[in-house]
Amino acid sequence: MIHSIFNRFVITIIPFLPLSFIRMIARKYVAGESSQGALKIVQGLNENGYSVTLDILGEHSKNKTEAQSITNEYADLYKRIHNQKLDCNISIKPTHIGLDIGEDIARTNLVTLLNKAHETRNFLRIDMESSEVTDTTLDLYNECKTQYSEVGTVLQACLYRSEKDLKILSTDSNCNFRLCKGIYRESPEIAIQKRREINYNFLKLLRYAFEHKIYVGIATHNLELLRKTYDIIDELKISTDKFEFQVLYGVPMSGWLEKHIENGYKVRVYVPFGKDWYAYSIRRLKENPDIVGYILKDIFRK
Repeated sequence: MIHSIFNRFVITIIPFLPLSFIRMIARKYVAGESSQGALKIVQGLNENGYSVTLDILGEHSKNKTEAQSITNEYADLYKRIHNQKLDCNISIKPTHIGLDIGEDIARTNLVTLLNKAHETRNFLRIDMESSEVTDTTLDLYNECKTQYSEVGTVLQACLYRSEKDLKILSTDSNCNFRLCKGIYRESPEIAIQKRREINYNFLKLLRYAFEHKIYVGIATHNLELLRKTYDIIDELKISTDKFEFQVLYGVPMSGWLEKHIENGYKVRVYVPFGKDWYAYSIRRLKENPDIVGYILKDIFRK
């Protein structure tokens, strides 16, 4: 009860928190503003046994120049990842490379990144955003798959449509998707609202993926979901090359990351960086007000 009251209080005061406090949060959950700093963090994570996916913070580019600049940054990342021999791929948001401006612009920029992924023998993850662009995102993903196999997308367990989408995706024997609960506020007409029901659908989709031998990135920080995921893996005797666990950089996992590694399971850390650190940090706070508690504990320890 007290914990719930504290979280509601934190959400209320977020707009009034000083910039210095948000910066403290950003240092923990964002790999800096530059690609150079982010790649150093990638190297450190690799040395500790973790794979990585890099994401340049931001979405909804407002013009062609901005979308092209982001595309160029991602293309350069592929080159630097390849040259440094890092275990790291890339995740992009369609609106960040121009989808709001025009589908053709996003497609052109996506093909640029697809070619660079192919050239550097790497993987491209097309992230999922709000339901307004779900159809277009899946269309772009399917187009990409006809040109290069090492492409994946994302399905959100909160959306009713995800079960149907997964069944369609499963017709591709080389399907690779990230399964997450979803962070966007959606209408009750198209999205499950209760957390317990979203969790149930998450496990339902996961089981379907396992049973149909679809590679899945299991993206959750919910410890109960992780326990039940382990149960399904054991029950179905799923090979370790059919899935990976995915987590956000900096989020406490109560020893589960180490447990995954000990079990021989791949763990991929989603590492965001870039100039839009403030908006991202605020979103992390709203999604998980417990972060304030973690920060305060660190301050008092010091």
